[in-house]
Amino acid sequence: MSISRRTFSSALGGSVLAFGLTQGTAIAGSAPAQAGARARKAAAADDPYTQAFLTQYGKIKDAANGYFSPDGLPYHSVETLMVEAPDHGHQTTSEAVSFWMWLEAAYGRVTGDWAPFNAAWAVAEKTIIPQHADQSTSDSYNPSAPATYAPEHPLPSGYPSALDGTVPVGTDPLSSELASSYGTKDVYGMHWLMDLDNVYGYGNKPGTGGESGPGAGASFINTYQRGAQESVWETVPQPTTDLFKYGGPNGYLDLFVGDSSYAKQWKYTNAPDADARAVQAAYWAYRWASEQGKESQVAASVAKAAKMGDYLRYAMFDKYFKRIGGCTDPHSCSAASGRDSQHYLLSWYYAWGGAAAGSGGGWAWRIGDGASHQGYQNPLAAWALSNVPSLTPKSATARSDWSKSLTRQLEFLTWLQSSEGALAGGCTNSWEGSYSAPPAGTPTFYGMAYDWQPVYHDPASNNWFGFQAWGMERVAAYYYVTGNAAAEAVLSKWVAWASSETTIGADGSFRFPSTLNWTGKPDTWNASSPGKNSGLHVAVVDYANDVGVGAAYVKTLTYYAAKSGDEDAAALAKALLDAMATNTTDKGISVPETRRDYNRFDDEVYIPSGWSGTMPNGDPVRPGSTFLSIRSWYKDDPDWPKVQAYLDGGDAPVFTYHRFWAQAALALAFAIYAELLVEGGGGEPGGDTEPPTAPAGLTVSATTKDSVSLSWSASTDNVAVTGYDVYRNGVLAGNATGRTFTDTGLAAATEYTYAVAARDAGGNTSALSDAVLAKTKTGGSTGTGAVKVQYKNTDSSASDNQIRLGLQVVNTGSAPVDLSTVKVRYWFTADGGPSTFGTYCDYAALGSSTITHTVVAVSSPRTGADRYLEVGFTGGAGTLAAGASTGEIQLRLNKSDWSNFDESNDYSRATNTSYADSTKVGAYVAGALAWGVEP
Repeated sequence: MSISRRTFSSALGGSVLAFGLTQGTAIAGSAPAQAGARARKAAAADDPYTQAFLTQYGKIKDAANGYFSPDGLPYHSVETLMVEAPDHGHQTTSEAVSFWMWLEAAYGRVTGDWAPFNAAWAVAEKTIIPQHADQSTSDSYNPSAPATYAPEHPLPSGYPSALDGTVPVGTDPLSSELASSYGTKDVYGMHWLMDLDNVYGYGNKPGTGGESGPGAGASFINTYQRGAQESVWETVPQPTTDLFKYGGPNGYLDLFVGDSSYAKQWKYTNAPDADARAVQAAYWAYRWASEQGKESQVAASVAKAAKMGDYLRYAMFDKYFKRIGGCTDPHSCSAASGRDSQHYLLSWYYAWGGAAAGSGGGWAWRIGDGASHQGYQNPLAAWALSNVPSLTPKSATARSDWSKSLTRQLEFLTWLQSSEGALAGGCTNSWEGSYSAPPAGTPTFYGMAYDWQPVYHDPASNNWFGFQAWGMERVAAYYYVTGNAAAEAVLSKWVAWASSETTIGADGSFRFPSTLNWTGKPDTWNASSPGKNSGLHVAVVDYANDVGVGAAYVKTLTYYAAKSGDEDAAALAKALLDAMATNTTDKGISVPETRRDYNRFDDEVYIPSGWSGTMPNGDPVRPGSTFLSIRSWYKDDPDWPKVQAYLDGGDAPVFTYHRFWAQAALALAFAIYAELLVEGGGGEPGGDTEPPTAPAGLTVSATTKDSVSLSWSASTDNVAVTGYDVYRNGVLAGNATGRTFTDTGLAAATEYTYAVAARDAGGNTSALSDAVLAKTKTGGSTGTGAVKVQYKNTDSSASDNQIRLGLQVVNTGSAPVDLSTVKVRYWFTADGGPSTFGTYCDYAALGSSTITHTVVAVSSPRTGADRYLEVGFTGGAGTLAAGASTGEIQLRLNKSDWSNFDESNDYSRATNTSYADSTKVGAYVAGALAWGVEP
């Protein structure tokens, strides 16, 4: 088993400007029209910002400009000589694919054409999301033993890292639930990196599971494997499916992992921020298409995003499923069960792998990650996955997981905000990647240690301003959609700091922070009384004019201004966007950048003594190899002479790059500014800015133990009312197109305050209705919910001393079911012996602690049954949504003297070894038989 992660180099930024330039904010141009204006149903193309979007979109989609590969995927950059996080411009990342999805969503809003958005998802499924052939042995995965521990090391010279099977590893609580929801053990997530022109020559072509070697076509690849200090210049690229055709006798595996023997295998790494952005893009597509009455046109793609969000929960777990908090020794830190290993943040990666098809062994592994970076969090995606029905994943616990994640992410960002306003790095559950003890006095967040540079150190991971802009853009979008007060508090302080460090000259020049320096540390997190972080500080080291980062910055300001009405933020967004737009090229918008870091082409790549192998093109890999020597094909690049001259002592080369993500971000900045800050969304005075009337007559029409139903009178509008936003305790709970709404998944015997606002075709929002108070019931009916039971036999012998079985409960009704009211009965005969039994739950997707189990004697024995195993659920199991499954519940029982059973005549026993509906296993809701036939 091997793992990887990726970095974003500070070189991603534009050219660095001298520190001594005048600081402060000089705004060029006039402030935009009313910050509260919204878009029409579909934007007009005659306002300059919508037109700028369409122009930029056209350049990106023009085949002559070279943004897309023959397989239809976006290149990381048009230019090929490019080294930063990817080490070649014609690679791609899941980052770029997620920006592509968002770009096409914006195009659908402007034009009403949703075919390109759907096409982006279709291409992703055929390429960057591994198909079954690419992960063909996933069925071998055992969630009780997800992976074998291998410590991380600070330096590449610490590798290969020896596997250590003596370190306890926890259980994976998601696998069975996901398999039940989707009928497969394949993982549905994007691998982070592909070689679109197969420059390396591994030929890991999507959909083949093979290693076909040099030739045309996209190929999966991987790079980072060796600790926090491994920069892109020190990596050894390797295939994701390693069939030992290249590298050494064991392929590339023994460069990274120490083992007694090696097996051919496949492995993939997910970048959670990219998958979360894909979800975010799907949310906007659904919202905009719904405003056009075209939500059915994007429904299939939105469902794919919901599925991706289901699997994205792996990023919420510790790497080896160990307990969260206080893990300071790999052996003494206990293996977790259930949700004890879940930190609820978006960590740096999750990864999965297994034996190559036909390699003679069936095994697979999965890992999460205990290190979380502020720049990866996405509260808008978390909110959408837990509040928008079309984006709510299928699995039983997904909605509650994302709801908890939303709260945890907002706490995390609050905890990391410096005195000045910028956000510090993050936290880790595994110090130095080896569950070591952090330095004394290190602050903690839910027991996880503060780390100012989580995950990678060359360069320091949180020194790049881009992670500030990327992260805060998502917070701002969430604030725009929901008005959340915690998000507003973080944003307002951040915007004030960033604005004070931004300069826009009268000549159209612009600059904002590039490299940051961190001192001090935050206070240990106290949710009930957060500290002020008076000892945590940031300083700007240098400034830059990177248009990609600038676009994210503009979007942050735009969302914030549109919701808060902050005229200074709106004016700065316009001035910065206008300044960047002056840097047009035939291919997009770009500024020259000097790449002084390209002197590292001659950096040595650590190769252990005695190791020898070859790259697919024949480049030797051995001690003394350099970045360039194992990539000798770079010398054939048309831009190589500029780099060679620099290596020979000349000036640092200057490039004008067109990175796909940056060009898409610029297009989106134009579109979002046009939608939210140009009056009426169309650029001409007189656009619709009149909001609907506030809804009247808000009434609580029904309550249950876990739901509240509301109704209200219709609002009126000068154009058309398109929907309603329902707020619970001041936070958006959901949306409705009609005049009713049912809020589910609530706590019993709890009071909630509700208010409703109307939205019109122009995106204007009414004032809130008068509030109403609702209280959920203590108990009683759970509505029209109905259930069925699925069973499988997990014990091949009918005459041993234990009965083993698997169960799962499925809600077949139209309303949630309170699982605490559900009982399941498995009927059997005791076959003599004692009347006392031992019962056990070995695994449950909901967590074993939420399952109750006991044996009950039947007063009058029946055919095939004088006992039944009764399985129930504690209140901690929550509710089961309509159409959802509890996921797998693994059970066993024995007699107290461990004598044998004769199960051959037991009423409920069957021989099927995969889940199937079983009418001989009964289900009872609130004491009444709801499924099955009793003996």
